[in-house]
Amino acid sequence: MTAGIDISGLSDAVRPQDDLYPHANGPWLEQHEIPADKAIYGAFHALSDTAEQDVRAIVEKTVAAGHPDGSEARKVADLYSSFMDEETIERLGAEPIADQLALVRGIQDIGDLVAALGTLELQGVSSVFHTWIDADAKKSDEYIVYFMQGGISLPDESYYREDTFAEIRTAYVAHVTRMLELAGLPDAAGAAERIMELETRIAAGHWDRVKDRDVTLTYNKLDRAGLDELTPGFDWSRWLEGAGVPASAIEQIVVREPDFFTAAAGALQEIGLERWKEWLSWRIVHDAAPLLSKAFVDENFAFYGKTLTGAPELRERWKRGVGVVESALGEALGKLYVAEHFPPAAKARMVELVANLVEAYRQRIDALDWMGPDTRQRALDKLGAFVPKIGYPDKWKDYSALETDPADLFGNVRRSVAVETARELAKLGQPVDRAEWKMTPQTVNAYYNPRMNEIVFPAGILQPPFFDLDADDAVNYGAIGAVIGHEIGHGFDDQGSRYDGDGNINDWWTDDDRAAFEQRTDKLVAQYEVLEPAETPGQHVNGKLTLGENIGDLGGLSIAYVAYQLSLDGAEPPVIDGLTGSQRFFLSWANAWSTKTRPEEAARRLAIDPHSPPEFRCNAVVKNIDEFHQTFEITEGDGMWLAPEDRVRIW
Repeated sequence: MTAGIDISGLSDAVRPQDDLYPHANGPWLEQHEIPADKAIYGAFHALSDTAEQDVRAIVEKTVAAGHPDGSEARKVADLYSSFMDEETIERLGAEPIADQLALVRGIQDIGDLVAALGTLELQGVSSVFHTWIDADAKKSDEYIVYFMQGGISLPDESYYREDTFAEIRTAYVAHVTRMLELAGLPDAAGAAERIMELETRIAAGHWDRVKDRDVTLTYNKLDRAGLDELTPGFDWSRWLEGAGVPASAIEQIVVREPDFFTAAAGALQEIGLERWKEWLSWRIVHDAAPLLSKAFVDENFAFYGKTLTGAPELRERWKRGVGVVESALGEALGKLYVAEHFPPAAKARMVELVANLVEAYRQRIDALDWMGPDTRQRALDKLGAFVPKIGYPDKWKDYSALETDPADLFGNVRRSVAVETARELAKLGQPVDRAEWKMTPQTVNAYYNPRMNEIVFPAGILQPPFFDLDADDAVNYGAIGAVIGHEIGHGFDDQGSRYDGDGNINDWWTDDDRAAFEQRTDKLVAQYEVLEPAETPGQHVNGKLTLGENIGDLGGLSIAYVAYQLSLDGAEPPVIDGLTGSQRFFLSWANAWSTKTRPEEAARRLAIDPHSPPEFRCNAVVKNIDEFHQTFEITEGDGMWLAPEDRVRIW
């Protein structure tokens, strides 16, 4: 058993009592540079790099080995080979999108435009709105189609209206101009200005990200007549025809932002057809750019990489190639990845960790002093219904319908989109597949799915520094234990808590208990609203946007500490390298968030990311935890001190 904490990585210049984040990560922050092809870099990203290298080795081995036509391995090899065939890609230039652009040129009226939106969406071109299929949030044993706002090319609606992003808007118009010129489209500069005006109109109808988090506001179930009434003048029959989707698919739907759809339908009627055709041509060029010749790729990166995130260099071609294979054949790769990189012992240890975290939550809920007995029992019922998924799916996706060609990158990707669309449409009318995963096994992440009431931990994240079979329990509970607790916590955050144990939006709270809960969450919002990242002076964390993740962090770490104590079964943990078990636990949490971020990326994330910046995910959470203050003997006057009456404890 190893300590898991490298004491040489602790800073002598800063005490944990004054600032835990630089104490735990100071030397790393001083010595590491953000890789040139990244906008942000830290523990998560380093582990993602490792997983990416592992997947690359698998892909290249598959290419070299040769496999029968039609086999999954051959499809992996074909797709990767087609992306790495730069000679063919350069020779083709913009030719792969010629037929899509011709479709737009042939549009004669609004009906044709609506049909083209459907046709192109089936080919991977993003539309005015997004659609997907998932379990019905109020009838979670049935699938339903969801509709969501779309139509913009900047990261968020705020980019079109806030003064902070004025320079980015100017750069965006110049970027669109250059891309349209590369595609050989007429009046590129004028078209770019008109596209910006149109997208600004579309963005004005968008809900902001705080409103869009609300699971009750965004659940609006309509039948076909209700959809027609919501979107006057929009010919849904033409859209269905273009997309090749049966009319039965939209007999019952959920619209997330109803007034956006009314506004978008109005814009389709009021804005000239030629301007919409320019916009749709731009969507084609924009979405295809990463798959086209070098001139397109470089210009796309110049704006979406350098300007928006600050990353100075484009990712190496093999990395982008692996990403394309991941998006089309993710579980085919995952099957190979798990066989090489996820031992059975890791899954067994994770089962034990999850069980302890669930038991810790049960104990904490049982002891809550602010929640009444009826709501408490329903919370315990929901906790008891949680389904953990660890490592990889029990049932793998079938990719037999995908046809690949090592000399046809664009065709491979287009066919992949069509196969996945058909896979999703086939769900309608079928029982909900509770074995399905929303992430591949090689992904370095985790998630909670409220409609399934499940917590999912792919094999990719179950490695150091988050999970180490040979490390001391304190370190594992401070890292992967807190991640497990975080995902369980999403079931009880401000939005997840609106779902019951069966995965349905259902108000299982008394009014008094919900008010007591919101009194605590309001205090958490206020704590985060004043936080200002060093990279973005004058810009603050949006406490309402990040509330769900902040609740997850606070509950996750608090419960992970209880679970760590349970794992000790009354034994006193050893002191290792001069650190107590509790100290190693909190230092492990801090190490997990060691991160450096470019200013441009920090600003982008403040606008759109529901997660707080890494240094605050570390420090702002522990300040609220009594055991942290006790562990490091923090007293009034220390930088990490938070008065007991100001500490927020929810779960």
